[in-house]
Amino acid sequence: MDLGPLNICEEMTILHGGFLLAEQLFRPKVLAELTKSDWDRVGQPIVEALKEISGSQPIAWKKKALIIIWAKVLQPCPATPSDLETWWKEDVFFSVGNMLPTINHTVLFEVFKSLEASGLFIQLLMALPTTICRGELERFLEHMTADTSSKDVAFFLDIWWEIMKHKGNQQDPLLSQFRTMALRYLPSSDEFCHPPKRFKSDPDVYPTMPLLTMLLNGLKQIQSKIVCPGMKCYALANLADMLTVFALVEEDPQELSVTLYLDKLATVISVWNSDTQNPYHQQELTEKVKEAERDVSLNSLARLPTQTLFLGFEYMHLLLREWGEELQVMLNSSQGTNYDSYRLYDSLTSFSHNLKLYLETTTLSKEERQMVLELAEHVKDFLRQTSKTLKSRSLGKDITASIAMAIIEQKMDRHMEMCYVFASEKKWAFSDEWLTCLVNNRALFREPGLVLKLLETVLDVSSSDRAVPELQIKQVVDLILECYADLSLPDKNKVLSGVLHSCGRKGLSEKLLAYLEGFQEDLNTTFNQLTQSTSDQGLAKAVASVARLVLLYPELTVKKMCSMAIVNVGTHKFLAQILSAFPALRFMEGQGPDPTHTFVVSCLKETVWGKIATPKEEKQFLEFLSCLMKPVKPHGIPVAALLEPDEVLKEFVLPFLTLDTQQVDLSLKIFIHTLEANSCLEEYWLQTCSPFPLIFSLCQLLNCYSKYWQLPKDKRCLTLDGKDVAIHILTVLCEIVSANAETFSPDTWAKSLSWLHRKLEQLDWTVHLRLKNFFEGHFKCEVPATLFEICKLSESEWTSQAHPGYGPGTGLLAWMECCCISSSLCEQMLSLLVVDVGKPEEVRLFSKGFLVALVQIMPWCSSQEWQYLHQLTKRLLEKQLLHVPYSLEYIQFVPLLNLKPFAQQLQLSVLFLRVFQFLCSQSCRNWLPLDGWSHVVKLLCSSLTNLLDSIRLIQSVGPWAQGQEQDLTQEALFVYTQVFCHTLHVMAMIPQEVCEPLYVLALEILTCYETLSKANPSVSSLLQKVNEQRFLKSIAENISPEERRHTLLQKISNF
Repeated sequence: MDLGPLNICEEMTILHGGFLLAEQLFRPKVLAELTKSDWDRVGQPIVEALKEISGSQPIAWKKKALIIIWAKVLQPCPATPSDLETWWKEDVFFSVGNMLPTINHTVLFEVFKSLEASGLFIQLLMALPTTICRGELERFLEHMTADTSSKDVAFFLDIWWEIMKHKGNQQDPLLSQFRTMALRYLPSSDEFCHPPKRFKSDPDVYPTMPLLTMLLNGLKQIQSKIVCPGMKCYALANLADMLTVFALVEEDPQELSVTLYLDKLATVISVWNSDTQNPYHQQELTEKVKEAERDVSLNSLARLPTQTLFLGFEYMHLLLREWGEELQVMLNSSQGTNYDSYRLYDSLTSFSHNLKLYLETTTLSKEERQMVLELAEHVKDFLRQTSKTLKSRSLGKDITASIAMAIIEQKMDRHMEMCYVFASEKKWAFSDEWLTCLVNNRALFREPGLVLKLLETVLDVSSSDRAVPELQIKQVVDLILECYADLSLPDKNKVLSGVLHSCGRKGLSEKLLAYLEGFQEDLNTTFNQLTQSTSDQGLAKAVASVARLVLLYPELTVKKMCSMAIVNVGTHKFLAQILSAFPALRFMEGQGPDPTHTFVVSCLKETVWGKIATPKEEKQFLEFLSCLMKPVKPHGIPVAALLEPDEVLKEFVLPFLTLDTQQVDLSLKIFIHTLEANSCLEEYWLQTCSPFPLIFSLCQLLNCYSKYWQLPKDKRCLTLDGKDVAIHILTVLCEIVSANAETFSPDTWAKSLSWLHRKLEQLDWTVHLRLKNFFEGHFKCEVPATLFEICKLSESEWTSQAHPGYGPGTGLLAWMECCCISSSLCEQMLSLLVVDVGKPEEVRLFSKGFLVALVQIMPWCSSQEWQYLHQLTKRLLEKQLLHVPYSLEYIQFVPLLNLKPFAQQLQLSVLFLRVFQFLCSQSCRNWLPLDGWSHVVKLLCSSLTNLLDSIRLIQSVGPWAQGQEQDLTQEALFVYTQVFCHTLHVMAMIPQEVCEPLYVLALEILTCYETLSKANPSVSSLLQKVNEQRFLKSIAENISPEERRHTLLQKISNF
């Protein structure tokens, strides 16, 4: 431990010389015999030596010298040879102290008094072990109370005041060594009774209370010597503070607010500045602030004993009675406020307040309470007569700013709190001192709260009438941005959050753009770099770059990133990660208690929504939304969701769930994407979206499809394929809501189901049927009464209702509509169908009805619904419930072939032809607009494509292909011919504008025919091939336009 030079040196030589001169002046006596009355004659050389030492190194060597002197006084005398040997080896003070002559306590106390070193006296006293500490204070009091002078009184009061302000400094190595030395000098019994750890455990609590009691007794002994009004103020103030801080204040007192603390410091220092007699009057401001901090920060963890407290009460009452009138005259005089009078007034004010609380909260005997009440009244009267005069006096110019800056510069107590005052005080801002302090202490302002306060101050000042040079504002803004850049990412988010809430989406740019040189260039450079570097390594750098931009101009930055995420291929995930590093962007916009939406949602709506032009952009937008809802967590960068799933539904789905809205298709994709992406969330987030109205909105959308082709084209913004998406969403949504039914109270669940059931009564019955499983156990399925005519429906699950448009003979239509709902319901309907295959007439009538119903249903089917009907038709054919007679219209001669393996394919092809013959008939051809014809053509092509696949499968691996003799090539070629003819027949009937898919399909059929024919050349004679070519050409001759006809004929000619 480096204690500095304690060995023989220049300073020690000076001190030694001072003591030698004093010793010469005192001869023939020795200094160990010096009395108080001798000091004025003898002590001057010692004091001058100490002052000379203090002149070169004011604090360090003064403390060292005083420790050496005190250590010399504490040395046991006489010392044994073994003690001397030990001290030489272990006592760092002994070698230098040995140069000094033997001295007594009188010399010690007079040295401290002459130097007015009350602070150092208490530091050293409190460093001593408890036994020695008390003993030394007893000797000090004996010294002070004997032949007491005015200087003794002043020094005594200073000691008392210092002991109340004392805060132990366990880090001071000199004090630690001083204590260690004192412990060596203790007798062994005392050392055993008072081990060192008792001091270290809590230096304030244990030794101070007895010392204060001793000082109170000392005050009583010297009371008669206190004649100066200033000293009387000093003594009363000390007593009031001792009783307040060490007895009356609650055990865990609330710290003064920083503004009150600063005001109090300013008041104290202003009083010192105006009081020329005060020892701190000539001190530098920094030293004044340090000392004022000690004066206004009194606190104690320990309590005075009750006996001492009441002795103090009695004594204060006595002093107020004896001195009150005199002090009143002084306080009300026009001489100005000195520190003693100020302290008296301030201390008594605090004492009066705490005494009142003490009376309210403490149980006291009648006599005690009476005594305390009388004291309280006396104090109140005293203050009442002085308050007007003291309060009205001005203390000169405001030095609060200078004090705050001094505390910050020197990092004194509560300097970080003072930084907040500094950053908030607009009247201080942009002064030369303020700028210098900010520049020199910028490291202290790297806190989010301080950055925000500074920004707020700069914004207010820059927009006020104050004339501040632009260069200064720019300098401060740059410095604040530097502090912001040095913050951690969570702290940057705190600053960003504060800026967004105070400045809105424009951020700092609205008021500070003029001071942000090169902002646009920074913006362009940053975003160019973002598009070029999307690696994990570049993420941290990108986040840091964007952090600055998003603070300056949040709206421009976020909108630019949203736009880039959609337009720049492959950047959406990277950009979402960057944005997700700023959860502060999830702030609510809008006024009032119910803000409308979050900032990110606003930016997406204003920048991207309604402007997505390609499937690729749509895909990136969906993935971008997903990343904002569930961000990928990169290493080392905290991220958070900027969008919640319920928010996405409310903003991008619910308002657009109508058939006539341009964004309905994208909204449905967002809907299913959101449901599937967030299905694993523990929290039932759908609850916040009002799930039952959400279900009803989807049902309303599906209901629009019942009259789809009757709507004007501009009202059909969603295709019939979108119907499948809506149905899938409805299914998933109902499953999720059902699975979380326990999150509703039973009563709420029942009422919600009833509400939904009532609302669905307004819609088509098929929409209601889609919620069959959802309502199961609560409501029966309501269907047209005619359905019961062809189905054996259980009355426990089903109920009939009159539905317009479902008169007699519509049971099969209703049955087929049920079959379109789902594969499971299709199977159920098939099992409940009442058709007797043993009655040909019944089968014939069913088949005719099926064809008519199919014509009525097909145009309004989505792709999935048509698949259900296609599968149903195949099942009916297999069960021989459906009869489709095969005509000879495209057969030149009766083929001697085994067509049984392909019977179903031929029947399906004929059935589709008959459906289109109906649709193209005079009574039906006006049902559909052009895009309606396009839709049914698409459905036909999908079925014929499946049919071609099944033909290839049967021909290649069917059971009839087991042996060479049973090859089905000729049969397959015949079936291809028939399907080709049926396809061209349909093309001839429908509008030419929608024929392209069928034309492509016809070419595919010819390719299948050609491939199979050339792969098996032996199965057909040359004459047969020529005949088939001629036949196919004759069919193709009827096709228009010329280009298609020519291509088909060319294809056939190549066989």
